[in-house]
Amino acid sequence: MVHVYNCHPLASQHIVAAEQEPALVCCGGGALFVVSSGGCKVEAYSLQREGCPLICRFSCMGSVLSIRHSAVGDYLVTIEEKNKATYLRAYTNWRYQAAEKTRVGVRLLGHLLRGSSFHGTPKEQMEIIEIPLFEPPLCMACCSLTGDLLVGCAKSLVVFSLKRQTLSEQLSVLDFERVLILHIQGWSPSQVAFCAGYIALQTELEVLVVKLTPQQKSSQAAEEHTQLSEDIMTETSLDEDAEMTKEGFSPLHEQEDFFLFPKHQEMLGNEAQECGVSLVLEWTGMEAESRGDISVVYVLFRRFAPDFFQGCSVEETHLHSLQLHPMFTSKPEEASISKGGEPTCMFVFFSLPNTGYMYSLKNTVELVSTYQYPEKAHQAVLSDQFLYVITRNALQCFTVRCSAVAARVDDPYIDTTMKACPPFTMEVCALRIQLFIGLKILCQDGNHIALLTAADVDSKEDTERPARKNTESREHRTLTGILVAVGLEPSSTPTLESLLSRSFLSRKTSVCKPTEPADSGHGWNLYVITSVSTLQLYSEIVEYSKRYEQSSPSSQSCIHLLSEGHLLLRTALLQQDCESAERAQLQEAFQESCAHLGDCFSRFDKKDCHLALPYYKMSGLTVTEVIKRNMSMSSVSNGYGKGFIFFLKHSIYEETMEELSKDVADKVLEIFSVAEPSQLPHVVSSPSMLNADPDSAVTHLRQLEASGAPSITLSLCMASLALRKGDLHSYRQQMDRHAEMLQVYGFIEEPKLLLHGRGKAVLPTILAQHLRDTQEGLLVAAVVALHENCKIRLEEADLFFQELCKNSVEADSSPQLLVDFWEALLVASSHESIIQELLFRLTSVYIDRITRRDRSGVKALKTAEDLINSCSHYGMLYPWVSILTPVQFNITHDDQEDLHKLQSLLCGPTLEVSSIMPLLEQLSDSDSTGLSVHVLCATKLGQHKTSIDRLLDRCPQAIISYAKHELQNDKLSLWWQKLFPEVCDRIRTTGNDNTVLLSALKEALVVAAKELNPLDFLDLLPDDGTAHFFLPHLLECSQ
Repeated sequence: MVHVYNCHPLASQHIVAAEQEPALVCCGGGALFVVSSGGCKVEAYSLQREGCPLICRFSCMGSVLSIRHSAVGDYLVTIEEKNKATYLRAYTNWRYQAAEKTRVGVRLLGHLLRGSSFHGTPKEQMEIIEIPLFEPPLCMACCSLTGDLLVGCAKSLVVFSLKRQTLSEQLSVLDFERVLILHIQGWSPSQVAFCAGYIALQTELEVLVVKLTPQQKSSQAAEEHTQLSEDIMTETSLDEDAEMTKEGFSPLHEQEDFFLFPKHQEMLGNEAQECGVSLVLEWTGMEAESRGDISVVYVLFRRFAPDFFQGCSVEETHLHSLQLHPMFTSKPEEASISKGGEPTCMFVFFSLPNTGYMYSLKNTVELVSTYQYPEKAHQAVLSDQFLYVITRNALQCFTVRCSAVAARVDDPYIDTTMKACPPFTMEVCALRIQLFIGLKILCQDGNHIALLTAADVDSKEDTERPARKNTESREHRTLTGILVAVGLEPSSTPTLESLLSRSFLSRKTSVCKPTEPADSGHGWNLYVITSVSTLQLYSEIVEYSKRYEQSSPSSQSCIHLLSEGHLLLRTALLQQDCESAERAQLQEAFQESCAHLGDCFSRFDKKDCHLALPYYKMSGLTVTEVIKRNMSMSSVSNGYGKGFIFFLKHSIYEETMEELSKDVADKVLEIFSVAEPSQLPHVVSSPSMLNADPDSAVTHLRQLEASGAPSITLSLCMASLALRKGDLHSYRQQMDRHAEMLQVYGFIEEPKLLLHGRGKAVLPTILAQHLRDTQEGLLVAAVVALHENCKIRLEEADLFFQELCKNSVEADSSPQLLVDFWEALLVASSHESIIQELLFRLTSVYIDRITRRDRSGVKALKTAEDLINSCSHYGMLYPWVSILTPVQFNITHDDQEDLHKLQSLLCGPTLEVSSIMPLLEQLSDSDSTGLSVHVLCATKLGQHKTSIDRLLDRCPQAIISYAKHELQNDKLSLWWQKLFPEVCDRIRTTGNDNTVLLSALKEALVVAAKELNPLDFLDLLPDDGTAHFFLPHLLECSQ
């Protein structure tokens, strides 16, 4: 269904004073080109100047059958006929003819004029370039990004690359190089389109779109489309019977005495390769080797059956108006001979007499819009903002969805809670149906539209008929029929009746020069129509939508109109040629359109009501402003819509929302107490509601409590409000209603009871501050639960405790409450990355405290014994560690706890000792405390020999315990290889009176006697040893 509105996208129209009746018309480069009915003269008129004055006129070498203009290179290309032969010619530097210069150079493609005429001062002149072809040209198209030329012939497509040849320092000329021929098997295109490597072909009832892709990019292109197989790509000869291998037959392929029509088909992306149309590439350019091989990727194939459409005869059913349309979302490279930037989106449009189709080709190939015309269309032109269609007696202006597709490709936040955009599947509309008589040709350039009208003889006869009895105007009857054809009954809609009562040519028409019809039986006119500015049209659309809003605030027509205005502004903002002042106005209007759409969706109770949230966010309005807008709307309608409640709920839950004033905050409480009372605890806990009246909030919460079973979150919320009021008695009553473990679940359900903000701005609440002083265990358990339930990140928890303890006596070091949190989280966490991070932090804190020994006296929540019993990462202390640092060690109890925790981590299975080695530099091993840590780390790193030396030198009484615990399995040989020789050396030095060393020697001999054979054991014994000391061990070894 197509919506029909009576907006005014067209501002003014002028009649161009052409001398002769035009036969062909085209636009481009700010100029209008008119080919006279004789076909041998071209007149160029300026579209940018008032009155469309004549720029120049020049003669062609033949009768022009088709004409196109290229913005890149500013050249014209024509298909001409002379002496029953068809030629392809390009006209460059045509603007030089404006100075009445008669110099015209004619040359063949690739043959530059380097004669005497180019010596000395450069001569400015128009050039006609003859472009030779093997086959007569049927159609052509210019790439709007590169200026390259595509020519369609009966059995091939020829691509010409536009180049600029430098003749001297002051002079350069345009030229073309034939670079590629695509041989088509079984097709004869009636129309072609070419843009950014995409090629679109059209026959009477079939459309094929392919893309030329370099081989090195073929893998990327395969993700979007399908690549032609390698054997077909390298084929250089054509099969004479290739046409018979095509799937199906052309609609005009005659089989004896009947026609065989193929069925309707649509093949998108990968499927299009199976269409049966074969393309064979032939490189002809000089730079073919440097540019690399090119592959063909099939993108789209569409076939129509002539009997599939109603309202048109089989003879009238054929395709027309094929067009490729690019869209950029970032500024492309300067339009020049060099290749431009890659467009964000590419669209293809083609039309049947009663239906138009627009497809998106990049990323996902899909049908974007279908346009149902109220009557038979002759021609259509697609632009960024509109689709212009001409029928016999009307110019129709339809909206398009290009910007909706481009927005989703360019911005990943579209269709989230952050941003929104009207869907491209939204039904299109006709903003205007402007009546003309005898429309023949339509073309468009920028904000200008050119129309050629010619009255037929039938029209003259119609005017000579006797006047009918009713006084209804012809325009009134025509538009009434159009509206009825699209399913609208004018009498049932006051707006349409008002529309029909107006004059459709009420806009001012300025005539540059009155002209008489060339023939008494026929009249013609050439119009140039200027479109209105986007801001003016948007303002009119907003005013138009207010009519529907007054009659039905939730009207879909109101949403539809505002969405159309929103897309118009999006399209205008994508254009890079607007000035900064205009862009600022467009951006302001864009935010206003987002606010209007937010207002509409906020009133909705349907599935789309959630769109109020992203549109309001994009509007730039504060939450207070949105609340006031909806308060004014609620006085007109009944209550608040679900869309507004959805927006309000999500906005209040967000940490970045501004703080509401007391009046607005109290109003929010009233709104939720009626709309969603179950959300009141979460609303009251929001940082934006700090200014709300606590008494009023408690009243609403008590009403909620009376309506059902009390919840833990509700009790915690009321306890927090009691603290805000200073009522400690009520606070204690609420906290005593539930056990601490259940309260932890309440904090998980609503984290804002403890902390406000996210990221680098985390602030503790008044409840958290009170728990710090009274129930620090509950506070730590709650924050651990929040982290494990992904409600808070580790860095945010650190900031929370740092902020909570910033005024304590231990502000210069890691607060004990933060260390308690790390220890508790280490017990609970199962994420390896978190565990290693916590182990490093705790080790750093323990080492720092042991080194400085300036504890503030704040007790830890858990002792070393508690952690060893509850956490697998803390290990039991090794026996030799206890010998080094006994419990009665000469340090304070707090430092003893930190030392035992550090030693326990080093004795545990998880800590990666290599990661903490830089931290050991600040811990000296001059005393037993540091020595125990250093020896533990060295042992964990496998440095047992070094550890044995340290212990023998510093604490030999621990060596036996160390050896029994550490020198096992693969380290067992160190008993006789390292420990035994070292002990013997020290005994020789100190004498035989050292009982500790003698005990270590005996233990080493016992182990060696068990593990070694007698000969090896005998070799181990020192030469200066006492026989009666070693003999018992030797006998033990022998047995």
